[in-house]
Amino acid sequence: MQATEFLTGFLVDYGVRLAGAVAIAIIGFVAMRWVGAIVARAVNRRVLDPPVRHLAVGVVRGGIFTLTLIAVLDKLGVQIAPLIAGLGIAGLGLGFALQGILGDLVAGLYITAMKPFHVGEYLELLGVQGEVVDIGLLATTLVPPDASQIVIPNKKIIGEVLHRYGTARQLVLRATIKATEDVDRALAAVREVVSASRRVLRSPAPVTAVEAAGDTITIVAKAWVSIGEWETAQAELYPAIVERLRREAIAPFGRPRAA
Repeated sequence: MQATEFLTGFLVDYGVRLAGAVAIAIIGFVAMRWVGAIVARAVNRRVLDPPVRHLAVGVVRGGIFTLTLIAVLDKLGVQIAPLIAGLGIAGLGLGFALQGILGDLVAGLYITAMKPFHVGEYLELLGVQGEVVDIGLLATTLVPPDASQIVIPNKKIIGEVLHRYGTARQLVLRATIKATEDVDRALAAVREVVSASRRVLRSPAPVTAVEAAGDTITIVAKAWVSIGEWETAQAELYPAIVERLRREAIAPFGRPRAA
């Protein structure tokens, strides 16, 4: 009889605790989705980069989830204080183990907040260069002219010398002619070819000049093109310059060379 009463009392008491824990979990889940949606709408209305938006929503939802979990465990009669102390010690050890990742995370937040560069710009740093295609919380991804991918941990970027080209890049073209040729006519021919190209930007305006003179004369043309047009513009302009010089009866000396 006593055993039955004890079992009945235990089931009733535990059933009430379990029902309360389930109710708390449901309320916490609903609150996590509801508050997360509100925060997502709020940050989307602000000028924030996607990594910062995702982090803000994740932090809010994670905080609500943690509070809900603690409330559920407390309702079930689990001692919270020792658990929190144990999690604190484990978190400290995990922090030491993940200090590299945390360094990348802090650097990623700095990059997204200070905006030293943007997606779509062309960068050169740490001996590599390429177009920025993604700025994540842990790493930044560049795509160089060979269409491969370069993933740089964000902590490597902070404190380094950064060459920021922006959305345009300078294209340097050189053609060498014999010293006996008509330099003015050669300059005019190269200038016309470069200016006529639809891939060359009008601002900044292209510049054509004599770079070196001696037994041969080197003509240099400096033009600015969009990041995605650089390779194509170079491939089109060199043959066009050679063909135009030949039409002007100016023989190129040797093969033009790239910058």
